[in-house]
Amino acid sequence: MGKVVVIDHPLIQHKLTILRSIHTSSMDFRNLVTEISTLMCYEVTRDLELRDIEVETPLGKCMGKEISGKKIGFVPILRAGLGMVDGVLNVVPGARVGHIGMYRDPETFKPVTYYCKLPKDVNERTMILLDPMLATGGSLIAAIDELKKRNVSTIKALNIIGAPEGIEAVKKAHPDVDVFLAGIDERLNEHKYIIPGLGDAGDRLFGTK
Repeated sequence: MGKVVVIDHPLIQHKLTILRSIHTSSMDFRNLVTEISTLMCYEVTRDLELRDIEVETPLGKCMGKEISGKKIGFVPILRAGLGMVDGVLNVVPGARVGHIGMYRDPETFKPVTYYCKLPKDVNERTMILLDPMLATGGSLIAAIDELKKRNVSTIKALNIIGAPEGIEAVKKAHPDVDVFLAGIDERLNEHKYIIPGLGDAGDRLFGTK
């Protein structure tokens, strides 16, 4: 059964408060998303498998640890998920990065997939989906569907903030997927935006509004 984890580290919560502010510039918003993603990535990768390995230091030999389980892959959901890529690659620089492009139909609020490019060995990796906002859950559910079509067995979601409605929708559709967040907000409004949220993450990242 998948779990929902709220990462309440003080540094993340402090940065999240600044991220929400209407006075935060696009440049600062991008930097904060990168920093929060880096900090959250430590928690989402906490269960990586290790094995013992001998290492030689300048003064002698000792036993150390190295990662031995599945390799990691990251998949930002375009476009806002792009803002999280540099942050997670700071922690796992050797990871492969796929991309899933989606937009939300303004009338139905349903996700429309227009692009999907994933690593060839995607089914052999732990794949971590990246999107700052988990609102209705539609985009995340559709992205998980794309990964499962390719026989990916270990999938996690890394989101900065989420709405209860979206979290419940993802849990219902994909109960085997772990969801990691920095905060869970109050609700969705009539336009399916998170309240209080932080606005449109894509627009704030790239200065398009």
